[in-house]
Amino acid sequence: MAKKRLPSLVSEHDIHPICGLAYSLKNTFRHHWGWSTYGLTALFVLEGSTYGTTFLQTVICRLACFYRRRIVILTDLNRDGGIGANCYLLSIGPFNVVIDAGIHPKRAGLESLPDLKPLRGKRIDLVILTHCHLDHLGALPVLLREHPNAPVVMTQASMVLAERMLHNSCNVMMRQRDETGIKDYPFYTHGDVERISKKFVALMPDHTKFFHSLCGETLMITLHRSGHVPGAVGFTLEFRKRRLFVSSDTLFDDLTILPGAKFPHEKADAIIIETTRGATERAQGCSRAEEMQRMVRLIQETVAAKGHILFPVFALGRMQELVAYLAAARRAGELPEIPVFVSGLGIDLADYFDQIARKVGGLNFERNYLKQLQARKVSDDMKPGRQPKGSALYLLSSGMMVENTPSYRVCASLLGDSRNTVCFSGYCDPDTPGGQLLEAKNKGDSHFLFKALDYKSKIAARIEKLDISSHADREELVELAMSKHPATVVLSHGDQDARDWFRDTLSARLPKARILDPQPLKPCELISEV
Repeated sequence: MAKKRLPSLVSEHDIHPICGLAYSLKNTFRHHWGWSTYGLTALFVLEGSTYGTTFLQTVICRLACFYRRRIVILTDLNRDGGIGANCYLLSIGPFNVVIDAGIHPKRAGLESLPDLKPLRGKRIDLVILTHCHLDHLGALPVLLREHPNAPVVMTQASMVLAERMLHNSCNVMMRQRDETGIKDYPFYTHGDVERISKKFVALMPDHTKFFHSLCGETLMITLHRSGHVPGAVGFTLEFRKRRLFVSSDTLFDDLTILPGAKFPHEKADAIIIETTRGATERAQGCSRAEEMQRMVRLIQETVAAKGHILFPVFALGRMQELVAYLAAARRAGELPEIPVFVSGLGIDLADYFDQIARKVGGLNFERNYLKQLQARKVSDDMKPGRQPKGSALYLLSSGMMVENTPSYRVCASLLGDSRNTVCFSGYCDPDTPGGQLLEAKNKGDSHFLFKALDYKSKIAARIEKLDISSHADREELVELAMSKHPATVVLSHGDQDARDWFRDTLSARLPKARILDPQPLKPCELISEV
Protein backbone atom coordinates (compact mmCIF):
# COMPACT_ATOMS: atom_id res chain seq x y z
CA MET A 1 0.00 0.00 0.00
CA ALA A 2 1.49 3.32 -1.05
CA LYS A 3 2.38 5.66 1.80
CA LYS A 4 1.03 9.21 1.72
CA ARG A 5 3.03 12.22 2.79
CA LEU A 6 1.71 13.87 5.88
CA PRO A 7 1.07 17.59 5.79
CA SER A 8 2.52 20.24 8.02
CA LEU A 9 -0.19 21.93 10.04
CA VAL A 10 -1.00 25.61 10.21
CA SER A 11 -3.79 26.57 12.56
CA GLU A 12 -5.87 29.28 14.20
CA HIS A 13 -4.25 31.61 16.71
CA ASP A 14 -5.70 34.00 19.25
CA ILE A 15 -3.48 36.96 18.50
CA HIS A 16 -4.81 39.49 21.02
CA PRO A 17 -2.19 42.36 20.96
CA ILE A 18 -1.45 42.06 17.24
CA CYS A 19 -5.00 41.59 15.95
CA GLY A 20 -4.94 45.11 14.52
CA LEU A 21 -1.77 44.42 12.57
CA ALA A 22 -3.14 41.16 11.20
CA TYR A 23 -6.37 42.79 10.16
CA SER A 24 -4.56 45.56 8.34
CA LEU A 25 -2.63 42.94 6.40
CA LYS A 26 -5.74 40.92 5.52
CA ASN A 27 -6.30 42.51 2.12
CA THR A 28 -2.61 42.37 1.26
CA PHE A 29 -2.47 38.65 1.84
CA ARG A 30 -6.08 37.79 0.96
CA HIS A 31 -4.89 34.67 -0.92
CA HIS A 32 -2.76 33.51 1.98
CA TRP A 33 -4.74 34.43 5.11
CA GLY A 34 -8.32 34.33 6.34
CA TRP A 35 -10.05 36.15 9.15
CA SER A 36 -12.24 34.52 11.81
CA THR A 37 -13.70 35.32 15.19
CA TYR A 38 -10.64 33.67 16.70
CA GLY A 39 -8.17 35.96 15.00
CA LEU A 40 -5.79 35.01 12.25
CA THR A 41 -6.30 31.70 10.39
CA ALA A 42 -3.29 30.45 8.45
CA LEU A 43 -3.51 28.25 5.37
CA PHE A 44 -2.89 24.51 5.28
CA VAL A 45 0.62 24.16 3.85
CA LEU A 46 1.92 20.93 2.35
CA GLU A 47 5.39 19.65 3.16
CA GLY A 48 7.98 20.96 0.76
CA SER A 49 5.72 23.75 -0.46
CA THR A 50 6.74 27.39 -0.23
CA TYR A 51 3.14 28.58 -0.55
CA GLY A 52 2.23 31.04 2.18
CA THR A 53 5.63 30.95 3.89
CA THR A 54 6.81 34.53 3.42
CA PHE A 55 9.06 36.00 6.06
CA LEU A 56 6.42 38.51 7.19
CA GLN A 57 3.80 35.78 7.59
CA THR A 58 6.18 33.69 9.67
CA VAL A 59 6.99 36.67 11.91
CA ILE A 60 3.27 37.34 12.48
CA CYS A 61 2.63 33.67 13.26
CA ARG A 62 5.46 33.57 15.78
CA LEU A 63 4.24 36.74 17.48
CA ALA A 64 0.76 35.22 17.67
CA CYS A 65 2.11 32.08 19.32
CA PHE A 66 4.11 34.12 21.82
CA TYR A 67 1.01 35.88 23.08
CA ARG A 68 -1.30 32.89 23.14
CA ARG A 69 -1.96 31.06 26.43
CA ARG A 70 -1.11 27.39 25.98
CA ILE A 71 -3.97 25.15 27.06
CA VAL A 72 -5.51 21.78 26.18
CA ILE A 73 -9.30 21.87 25.99
CA LEU A 74 -11.60 18.90 25.33
CA THR A 75 -15.14 19.11 23.97
CA ASP A 76 -17.32 15.98 23.75
CA LEU A 77 -19.33 16.29 20.52
CA ASN A 78 -21.51 13.25 21.25
CA ARG A 79 -24.74 15.10 22.01
CA ASP A 80 -26.05 12.22 24.16
CA GLY A 81 -22.83 11.47 26.03
CA GLY A 82 -22.23 7.87 27.09
CA ILE A 83 -21.54 5.34 24.33
CA GLY A 84 -22.73 6.45 20.93
CA ALA A 85 -21.63 8.96 18.33
CA ASN A 86 -18.06 9.09 19.60
CA CYS A 87 -16.38 12.34 18.60
CA TYR A 88 -14.10 14.70 20.53
CA LEU A 89 -12.50 18.04 19.74
CA LEU A 90 -9.08 18.59 21.31
CA SER A 91 -7.76 22.15 21.16
CA ILE A 92 -4.04 21.83 21.89
CA GLY A 93 -2.37 25.22 21.77
CA PRO A 94 -2.68 26.26 18.12
CA PHE A 95 -3.80 22.83 16.92
CA ASN A 96 -7.39 21.58 16.56
CA VAL A 97 -7.57 17.76 16.59
CA VAL A 98 -10.73 15.67 16.20
CA ILE A 99 -10.80 12.15 17.64
CA ASP A 100 -13.18 9.83 15.75
CA ALA A 101 -16.53 10.68 14.16
CA GLY A 102 -19.11 7.98 14.85
CA ILE A 103 -22.81 7.30 14.43
CA HIS A 104 -25.02 6.56 17.44
CA PRO A 105 -26.35 2.99 17.05
CA LYS A 106 -29.59 3.73 18.95
CA ARG A 107 -30.53 6.94 17.14
CA ALA A 108 -31.92 7.49 13.65
CA GLY A 109 -31.51 10.30 11.14
CA LEU A 110 -29.62 13.45 12.04
CA GLU A 111 -29.95 12.69 15.76
CA SER A 112 -27.50 9.80 15.30
CA LEU A 113 -24.69 12.18 14.28
CA PRO A 114 -22.29 14.01 16.59
CA ASP A 115 -23.01 17.73 16.99
CA LEU A 116 -20.42 19.29 14.69
CA LYS A 117 -21.54 22.91 15.21
CA PRO A 118 -18.66 23.68 17.64
CA LEU A 119 -16.26 22.95 14.74
CA ARG A 120 -17.68 25.63 12.48
CA GLY A 121 -15.29 28.50 11.89
CA LYS A 122 -12.37 26.38 13.05
CA ARG A 123 -9.63 24.87 10.97
CA ILE A 124 -9.39 21.16 11.79
CA ASP A 125 -5.73 20.30 11.54
CA LEU A 126 -5.91 16.58 12.13
CA VAL A 127 -8.46 13.77 12.54
CA ILE A 128 -7.39 10.64 14.42
CA LEU A 129 -9.40 7.47 13.75
CA THR A 130 -8.92 5.01 16.60
CA HIS A 131 -10.68 2.05 14.95
CA CYS A 132 -13.37 1.06 12.46
CA HIS A 133 -16.47 0.31 14.50
CA LEU A 134 -19.21 2.57 13.15
CA ASP A 135 -19.80 4.30 16.49
CA HIS A 136 -16.31 5.74 15.92
CA LEU A 137 -16.14 5.86 12.10
CA GLY A 138 -19.66 6.20 10.66
CA ALA A 139 -19.88 10.03 10.56
CA LEU A 140 -16.41 10.60 9.12
CA PRO A 141 -17.66 11.53 5.61
CA VAL A 142 -20.01 14.10 7.19
CA LEU A 143 -17.13 15.64 9.14
CA LEU A 144 -14.86 15.77 6.10
CA ARG A 145 -17.58 17.34 3.95
CA GLU A 146 -17.33 20.41 6.20
CA HIS A 147 -13.55 20.17 6.72
CA PRO A 148 -12.20 18.74 3.44
CA ASN A 149 -8.56 19.69 4.08
CA ALA A 150 -8.19 17.72 7.31
CA PRO A 151 -5.95 14.65 6.98
CA VAL A 152 -7.18 11.47 8.74
CA VAL A 153 -4.50 9.37 10.41
CA MET A 154 -4.99 5.71 11.30
CA THR A 155 -3.17 2.41 11.13
CA GLN A 156 -2.68 0.51 7.87
CA ALA A 157 -5.11 -2.15 9.08
CA SER A 158 -7.78 0.51 9.64
CA MET A 159 -7.13 1.88 6.15
CA VAL A 160 -7.99 -1.56 4.77
CA LEU A 161 -11.21 -1.77 6.80
CA ALA A 162 -12.52 1.81 6.95
CA GLU A 163 -13.61 2.20 3.35
CA ARG A 164 -15.41 -1.17 3.37
CA MET A 165 -17.24 -0.36 6.59
CA LEU A 166 -18.37 3.03 5.24
CA HIS A 167 -19.65 1.51 2.00
CA ASN A 168 -21.67 -0.97 4.06
CA SER A 169 -23.01 1.89 6.21
CA CYS A 170 -24.13 3.67 3.05
CA ASN A 171 -25.99 0.55 1.89
CA VAL A 172 -27.69 0.16 5.29
CA MET A 173 -28.84 3.79 5.32
CA MET A 174 -30.29 3.53 1.82
CA ARG A 175 -32.20 0.41 2.84
CA GLN A 176 -33.45 2.10 6.01
CA ARG A 177 -34.58 5.11 3.98
CA ASP A 178 -36.67 2.83 1.78
CA GLU A 179 -38.06 0.86 4.75
CA THR A 180 -38.70 3.67 7.23
CA GLY A 181 -38.90 6.80 5.08
CA ILE A 182 -36.10 8.65 6.92
CA LYS A 183 -35.37 11.43 4.44
CA ASP A 184 -32.00 12.30 6.00
CA TYR A 185 -30.56 8.99 4.77
CA PRO A 186 -28.08 8.35 3.38
CA PHE A 187 -25.76 10.89 5.01
CA TYR A 188 -23.23 10.20 2.25
CA THR A 189 -22.91 8.32 -1.02
CA HIS A 190 -20.48 5.68 -2.23
CA GLY A 191 -18.80 8.45 -4.22
CA ASP A 192 -18.29 10.45 -1.02
CA VAL A 193 -16.61 7.44 0.57
CA GLU A 194 -14.28 7.08 -2.42
CA ARG A 195 -13.34 10.76 -2.22
CA ILE A 196 -12.57 10.92 1.49
CA SER A 197 -10.43 7.78 1.32
CA LYS A 198 -7.83 9.95 -0.43
CA LYS A 199 -7.42 11.83 2.88
CA PHE A 200 -6.50 8.66 4.79
CA VAL A 201 -2.89 8.50 5.97
CA ALA A 202 -1.37 5.42 7.61
CA LEU A 203 0.88 5.77 10.66
CA MET A 204 2.86 2.90 12.10
CA PRO A 205 2.22 2.15 15.78
CA ASP A 206 5.05 3.08 18.16
CA HIS A 207 6.60 5.50 15.64
CA THR A 208 6.34 9.18 16.59
CA LYS A 209 5.23 11.61 13.90
CA PHE A 210 5.94 15.34 14.16
CA PHE A 211 3.48 17.98 12.92
CA HIS A 212 4.60 21.57 12.56
CA SER A 213 2.85 24.91 12.24
CA LEU A 214 4.26 28.01 10.57
CA CYS A 215 4.61 29.66 13.96
CA GLY A 216 7.20 27.07 14.92
CA GLU A 217 5.03 24.94 17.21
CA THR A 218 5.26 21.14 17.14
CA LEU A 219 2.68 18.48 17.94
CA MET A 220 3.89 14.90 18.29
CA ILE A 221 1.62 11.88 17.92
CA THR A 222 2.42 8.24 18.65
CA LEU A 223 -0.11 5.46 18.04
CA HIS A 224 -0.19 2.43 20.36
CA ARG A 225 -1.92 -0.88 19.61
CA SER A 226 -4.97 -1.19 21.86
CA GLY A 227 -6.23 -4.72 21.09
CA HIS A 228 -10.06 -4.50 20.76
CA VAL A 229 -10.24 -5.08 16.95
CA PRO A 230 -7.67 -5.15 14.13
CA GLY A 231 -6.20 -1.70 13.56
CA ALA A 232 -7.41 -0.30 16.89
CA VAL A 233 -5.11 2.14 18.67
CA GLY A 234 -4.79 4.45 21.60
CA PHE A 235 -2.30 7.28 21.25
CA THR A 236 -0.08 9.84 22.94
CA LEU A 237 0.00 13.52 22.00
CA GLU A 238 2.92 15.70 23.15
CA PHE A 239 2.96 19.48 22.99
CA ARG A 240 5.48 21.81 24.68
CA LYS A 241 6.71 18.97 26.93
CA ARG A 242 3.18 18.19 28.12
CA ARG A 243 1.79 14.74 27.42
CA LEU A 244 -1.79 13.57 26.84
CA PHE A 245 -2.58 9.84 26.64
CA VAL A 246 -5.81 8.47 25.13
CA SER A 247 -6.65 4.79 25.66
CA SER A 248 -9.55 4.59 23.18
CA ASP A 249 -11.33 1.20 23.24
CA THR A 250 -8.90 -1.21 24.86
CA LEU A 251 -8.45 -4.94 25.42
CA PHE A 252 -5.36 -6.26 27.20
CA ASP A 253 -6.08 -9.99 26.70
CA ASP A 254 -4.58 -11.70 23.69
CA LEU A 255 -7.21 -13.00 21.27
CA THR A 256 -6.92 -15.99 18.98
CA ILE A 257 -6.37 -13.59 16.08
CA LEU A 258 -4.98 -10.43 17.71
CA PRO A 259 -2.47 -9.48 20.44
CA GLY A 260 -3.72 -7.43 23.37
CA ALA A 261 -2.94 -3.78 24.07
CA LYS A 262 0.65 -2.68 24.50
CA PHE A 263 0.87 0.80 26.01
CA PRO A 264 4.09 2.62 26.96
CA HIS A 265 5.09 2.91 30.61
CA GLU A 266 5.43 6.66 30.79
CA LYS A 267 3.91 9.43 32.85
CA ALA A 268 1.19 11.61 31.33
CA ASP A 269 -0.10 15.01 32.46
CA ALA A 270 -3.64 14.02 31.46
CA ILE A 271 -5.28 10.81 30.28
CA ILE A 272 -8.58 9.95 28.61
CA ILE A 273 -9.74 6.40 29.37
CA GLU A 274 -12.69 4.32 28.26
CA THR A 275 -15.14 3.20 30.95
CA THR A 276 -17.32 0.67 29.08
CA ARG A 277 -17.14 -2.08 31.72
CA GLY A 278 -17.25 0.19 34.77
CA ALA A 279 -20.54 -1.30 35.92
CA THR A 280 -19.49 -4.88 35.11
CA GLU A 281 -17.39 -6.87 37.56
CA ARG A 282 -15.78 -10.01 36.19
CA ALA A 283 -16.64 -13.06 38.27
CA GLN A 284 -13.71 -14.78 39.95
CA GLY A 285 -12.41 -17.79 38.03
CA CYS A 286 -14.09 -16.50 34.87
CA SER A 287 -11.19 -15.62 32.59
CA ARG A 288 -11.60 -15.01 28.88
CA ALA A 289 -9.86 -18.32 28.09
CA GLU A 290 -12.25 -20.21 30.39
CA GLU A 291 -15.24 -18.51 28.79
CA MET A 292 -14.09 -19.58 25.32
CA GLN A 293 -13.84 -23.16 26.56
CA ARG A 294 -17.34 -22.83 28.03
CA MET A 295 -18.55 -21.76 24.59
CA VAL A 296 -17.36 -25.07 23.11
CA ARG A 297 -19.05 -26.99 25.92
CA LEU A 298 -22.33 -25.15 25.26
CA ILE A 299 -22.12 -26.21 21.61
CA GLN A 300 -21.45 -29.82 22.58
CA GLU A 301 -24.36 -29.87 25.07
CA THR A 302 -26.77 -28.29 22.58
CA VAL A 303 -25.84 -30.73 19.84
CA ALA A 304 -26.22 -33.64 22.28
CA ALA A 305 -29.78 -32.41 22.88
CA LYS A 306 -30.30 -32.32 19.08
CA GLY A 307 -30.76 -28.55 19.15
CA HIS A 308 -29.49 -25.45 17.37
CA ILE A 309 -27.18 -22.84 18.92
CA LEU A 310 -27.17 -19.15 17.95
CA PHE A 311 -24.35 -16.71 18.67
CA PRO A 312 -25.33 -13.09 17.89
CA VAL A 313 -21.95 -11.52 17.04
CA PHE A 314 -20.50 -8.22 15.88
CA ALA A 315 -19.56 -8.44 12.20
CA LEU A 316 -16.21 -6.68 12.71
CA GLY A 317 -13.89 -8.50 15.07
CA ARG A 318 -16.08 -10.86 17.11
CA MET A 319 -17.25 -13.01 14.19
CA GLN A 320 -13.71 -13.52 12.88
CA GLU A 321 -12.42 -14.24 16.39
CA LEU A 322 -15.01 -16.98 16.94
CA VAL A 323 -14.47 -18.39 13.44
CA ALA A 324 -10.73 -18.74 14.14
CA TYR A 325 -11.30 -20.28 17.60
CA LEU A 326 -13.95 -22.73 16.39
CA ALA A 327 -11.82 -23.74 13.41
CA ALA A 328 -9.06 -24.66 15.86
CA ALA A 329 -11.61 -26.57 17.95
CA ARG A 330 -12.77 -28.43 14.84
CA ARG A 331 -9.16 -29.37 13.99
CA ALA A 332 -8.70 -30.60 17.58
CA GLY A 333 -11.85 -32.74 17.32
CA GLU A 334 -13.69 -30.71 20.00
CA LEU A 335 -16.33 -29.18 17.72
CA PRO A 336 -19.11 -31.52 16.54
CA GLU A 337 -19.51 -32.01 12.80
CA ILE A 338 -22.63 -29.87 12.35
CA PRO A 339 -23.48 -27.20 9.76
CA VAL A 340 -22.11 -23.72 10.52
CA PHE A 341 -23.97 -20.68 9.21
CA VAL A 342 -22.61 -17.13 9.04
CA SER A 343 -24.04 -13.83 7.84
CA GLY A 344 -23.07 -11.42 5.05
CA LEU A 345 -20.76 -8.61 6.19
CA GLY A 346 -18.79 -10.88 8.51
CA ILE A 347 -17.99 -13.21 5.60
CA ASP A 348 -16.91 -10.27 3.43
CA LEU A 349 -14.71 -8.88 6.21
CA ALA A 350 -12.98 -12.25 6.51
CA ASP A 351 -11.36 -11.51 3.14
CA TYR A 352 -10.12 -8.16 4.48
CA PHE A 353 -8.78 -9.80 7.63
CA ASP A 354 -6.93 -12.31 5.46
CA GLN A 355 -5.45 -9.42 3.44
CA ILE A 356 -4.33 -7.59 6.60
CA ALA A 357 -2.72 -10.76 7.98
CA ARG A 358 -0.76 -11.35 4.77
CA LYS A 359 0.19 -7.79 3.77
CA VAL A 360 0.18 -5.71 6.95
CA GLY A 361 0.85 -8.20 9.74
CA GLY A 362 -0.10 -8.16 13.40
CA LEU A 363 -3.14 -10.37 12.78
CA ASN A 364 -3.54 -14.15 12.81
CA PHE A 365 -6.40 -14.96 10.47
CA GLU A 366 -6.90 -17.01 7.30
CA ARG A 367 -9.86 -17.06 4.94
CA ASN A 368 -9.36 -20.82 5.01
CA TYR A 369 -10.82 -20.98 8.54
CA LEU A 370 -14.29 -20.61 7.01
CA LYS A 371 -13.57 -23.53 4.68
CA GLN A 372 -12.41 -25.66 7.61
CA LEU A 373 -15.78 -25.03 9.24
CA GLN A 374 -17.57 -25.53 5.91
CA ALA A 375 -19.37 -22.29 6.73
CA ARG A 376 -22.24 -21.20 4.52
CA LYS A 377 -24.61 -18.27 4.34
CA VAL A 378 -27.75 -18.49 6.43
CA SER A 379 -30.99 -18.85 4.51
CA ASP A 380 -33.37 -15.89 4.41
CA ASP A 381 -36.46 -18.12 4.51
CA MET A 382 -36.35 -19.14 8.19
CA LYS A 383 -39.74 -18.30 9.67
CA PRO A 384 -40.64 -17.32 13.25
CA GLY A 385 -41.39 -20.40 15.31
CA ARG A 386 -40.12 -22.80 12.62
CA GLN A 387 -36.66 -24.26 12.67
CA PRO A 388 -34.79 -26.69 10.42
CA LYS A 389 -34.37 -30.29 11.49
CA GLY A 390 -31.21 -31.56 13.12
CA SER A 391 -28.56 -29.33 14.72
CA ALA A 392 -26.64 -26.31 13.45
CA LEU A 393 -24.44 -23.50 14.71
CA TYR A 394 -25.23 -19.89 13.74
CA LEU A 395 -22.67 -17.03 13.92
CA LEU A 396 -24.83 -14.09 12.88
CA SER A 397 -24.79 -10.32 13.19
CA SER A 398 -25.83 -8.20 14.90
CA GLY A 399 -24.23 -8.81 18.27
CA MET A 400 -27.05 -7.02 20.09
CA MET A 401 -29.71 -8.72 17.95
CA VAL A 402 -30.92 -5.44 16.45
CA GLU A 403 -34.27 -5.65 14.67
CA ASN A 404 -34.32 -7.09 11.13
CA THR A 405 -30.77 -8.43 11.33
CA PRO A 406 -29.97 -12.13 10.70
CA SER A 407 -29.49 -12.90 14.42
CA TYR A 408 -32.87 -11.30 15.22
CA ARG A 409 -34.72 -13.34 12.58
CA VAL A 410 -33.06 -16.65 13.46
CA CYS A 411 -33.67 -16.10 17.18
CA ALA A 412 -37.38 -15.76 16.42
CA SER A 413 -37.18 -19.25 14.85
CA LEU A 414 -35.24 -20.89 17.69
CA LEU A 415 -36.38 -19.26 20.94
CA GLY A 416 -39.48 -21.40 21.44
CA ASP A 417 -37.70 -24.79 21.52
CA SER A 418 -36.05 -26.01 24.75
CA ARG A 419 -33.42 -27.99 22.85
CA ASN A 420 -31.89 -24.78 21.49
CA THR A 421 -29.42 -22.27 22.94
CA VAL A 422 -29.06 -18.53 22.34
CA CYS A 423 -25.67 -17.35 23.58
CA PHE A 424 -24.62 -13.70 23.63
CA SER A 425 -20.90 -13.06 23.43
CA GLY A 426 -20.48 -9.50 24.66
CA TYR A 427 -22.10 -6.23 25.67
CA CYS A 428 -25.81 -5.84 24.92
CA ASP A 429 -27.33 -2.41 25.31
CA PRO A 430 -30.46 -2.69 27.50
CA ASP A 431 -32.53 -0.90 24.86
CA THR A 432 -31.71 -3.37 22.07
CA PRO A 433 -33.64 -6.63 21.51
CA GLY A 434 -30.63 -8.58 22.75
CA GLY A 435 -30.51 -6.63 26.00
CA GLN A 436 -34.28 -6.92 26.36
CA LEU A 437 -34.18 -10.70 25.89
CA LEU A 438 -31.48 -11.05 28.56
CA GLU A 439 -33.58 -8.90 30.91
CA ALA A 440 -36.68 -10.99 30.18
CA LYS A 441 -34.75 -14.14 31.03
CA ASN A 442 -33.43 -12.63 34.28
CA LYS A 443 -36.96 -11.60 35.31
CA GLY A 444 -38.33 -15.05 34.52
CA ASP A 445 -40.66 -13.85 31.76
CA SER A 446 -42.35 -16.62 29.82
CA HIS A 447 -42.64 -14.87 26.45
CA PHE A 448 -40.71 -12.39 24.29
CA LEU A 449 -42.13 -10.09 21.61
CA PHE A 450 -40.23 -9.71 18.32
CA LYS A 451 -41.81 -6.36 17.49
CA ALA A 452 -40.39 -5.99 13.98
CA LEU A 453 -41.81 -9.41 13.06
CA ASP A 454 -45.06 -8.98 15.01
CA TYR A 455 -44.36 -12.34 16.62
CA LYS A 456 -44.52 -13.35 20.28
CA SER A 457 -42.46 -16.39 21.19
CA LYS A 458 -42.33 -18.57 24.26
CA ILE A 459 -38.93 -18.31 25.97
CA ALA A 460 -38.04 -22.00 26.03
CA ALA A 461 -34.49 -22.02 24.66
CA ARG A 462 -31.50 -21.81 26.96
CA ILE A 463 -30.25 -18.19 27.21
CA GLU A 464 -26.56 -17.75 28.04
CA LYS A 465 -24.04 -14.92 28.06
CA LEU A 466 -20.29 -15.31 27.68
CA ASP A 467 -18.00 -12.70 29.24
CA ILE A 468 -15.71 -12.31 26.23
CA SER A 469 -16.07 -8.57 25.74
CA SER A 470 -13.55 -6.81 23.51
CA HIS A 471 -13.19 -4.13 26.21
CA ALA A 472 -10.74 -4.26 29.11
CA ASP A 473 -11.85 -5.13 32.63
CA ARG A 474 -12.39 -2.08 34.82
CA GLU A 475 -9.61 -2.95 37.28
CA GLU A 476 -7.12 -3.21 34.42
CA LEU A 477 -8.01 0.31 33.29
CA VAL A 478 -7.73 1.65 36.84
CA GLU A 479 -4.23 0.16 37.03
CA LEU A 480 -3.41 1.78 33.68
CA ALA A 481 -4.60 5.16 34.96
CA MET A 482 -2.57 4.86 38.17
CA SER A 483 0.57 3.89 36.24
CA LYS A 484 0.42 7.18 34.32
CA HIS A 485 0.39 9.36 37.50
CA PRO A 486 -1.86 11.92 35.79
CA ALA A 487 -2.94 15.29 37.16
CA THR A 488 -6.20 14.92 35.21
CA VAL A 489 -8.25 11.84 34.24
CA VAL A 490 -11.08 12.18 31.72
CA LEU A 491 -13.80 9.50 31.63
CA SER A 492 -15.08 8.52 28.19
CA HIS A 493 -17.05 5.85 26.29
CA GLY A 494 -19.26 4.51 29.04
CA ASP A 495 -22.80 4.65 30.38
CA GLN A 496 -23.35 6.84 33.43
CA ASP A 497 -23.26 4.01 35.98
CA ALA A 498 -19.96 2.85 34.49
CA ARG A 499 -18.49 6.35 34.65
CA ASP A 500 -19.71 6.73 38.24
CA TRP A 501 -17.78 3.61 39.29
CA PHE A 502 -14.60 4.90 37.67
CA ARG A 503 -15.07 8.37 39.17
CA ASP A 504 -15.49 7.00 42.70
CA THR A 505 -12.69 4.44 42.38
CA LEU A 506 -10.16 6.79 40.80
CA SER A 507 -10.99 9.57 43.27
CA ALA A 508 -10.02 7.19 46.07
CA ARG A 509 -6.89 5.80 44.42
CA LEU A 510 -5.66 9.01 42.80
CA PRO A 511 -6.66 11.58 45.45
CA LYS A 512 -4.52 14.35 43.96
CA ALA A 513 -5.89 13.98 40.42
CA ARG A 514 -8.87 15.77 38.92
CA ILE A 515 -11.43 13.24 37.68
CA LEU A 516 -13.52 14.77 34.88
CA ASP A 517 -16.72 13.41 33.37
CA PRO A 518 -17.26 15.89 30.51
CA GLN A 519 -20.77 17.05 29.74
CA PRO A 520 -21.71 16.97 26.04
CA LEU A 521 -20.72 20.12 24.15
CA LYS A 522 -19.24 21.83 27.25
CA PRO A 523 -15.48 22.49 26.86
CA CYS A 524 -13.31 21.46 29.79
CA GLU A 525 -9.68 22.32 30.37
CA LEU A 526 -7.34 19.33 30.72
CA ILE A 527 -3.89 20.92 30.81
CA SER A 528 -2.93 24.55 31.30
CA GLU A 529 0.30 26.49 31.19
CA VAL A 530 0.52 29.83 32.97
